[in-house]
Amino acid sequence: MWIAIVVVYFVGACALAALLLLPSFREGVVQRVTQWGRRLAGAQQNAQRAATRNALQGVAQAASGTRWIQRNAIPLSIALALLALPPIVVFSLRALHTLDAYDDTSSTQADSVVATLLQGEQLVPPPPLPPEVFTTAEVELVRPKLSTADRRWDALDADFRQRLLLAYRLMREEHGYEMVLIEGYRSPERQNLLASLGAHVTNAAAWQSYHQHGLAADSAFMRDGKLVISERDPWAAKGYELYGEVAQRVGLTWGGRWQNADLGHVELRKPIASRPKVGS
Repeated sequence: MWIAIVVVYFVGACALAALLLLPSFREGVVQRVTQWGRRLAGAQQNAQRAATRNALQGVAQAASGTRWIQRNAIPLSIALALLALPPIVVFSLRALHTLDAYDDTSSTQADSVVATLLQGEQLVPPPPLPPEVFTTAEVELVRPKLSTADRRWDALDADFRQRLLLAYRLMREEHGYEMVLIEGYRSPERQNLLASLGAHVTNAAAWQSYHQHGLAADSAFMRDGKLVISERDPWAAKGYELYGEVAQRVGLTWGGRWQNADLGHVELRKPIASRPKVGS
């Protein structure tokens, strides 16, 4: 299909160039159009004579055009090659270009480091924070019902738990951000409750989230002893961007790339027996 489009494009371009640059060709086209008009307007006999005359002239012009092409074969070949080169290069390289914001690849070195860490020591969850950290008016405004969320690390899938703890460790050691688990496992009843609050909280109903399988977690940052959730804070916004990169390195899916972005959300996508379609 692409070859046909390219051929049609260049045939049209060559015809247009001939009309503009070759007077004899242009005159021949004009003569043909004029003669066709006279043939249609005149009697049948005149039309037949005109048709015969046009045919003879067309043969002569075709022969003349062939001789001209033969004399200028090399320049024409070079011109066609130059015209064809840009679209051919673009077509050949189209699959090599990706948008940086959506590049899901990571460096071999980073993957190697992460794989070594995941196969090494078993990371231990941090001690729980005081309940009042999650009950401030600012937190409640950004994240309703957070005070009743489940933050038990042992309720999470073991593989997911290690990857999440590693992400926290990398965020702290490489970027200086202290991260906090604000919600892990989520019961079906709580999922429906949060869904009833509106799409700004969650779009997923019960059993439509990896939270119900202990394979998802929502996280935020600690700064000066306070929980910082809102991405309107420039410091937190930068932290979420870095968190997305780190989550990708440890094999997690980051909610910040979704259409309805959930910047603090990560999940480990792996097969789950007898479960419905899972969303955010």
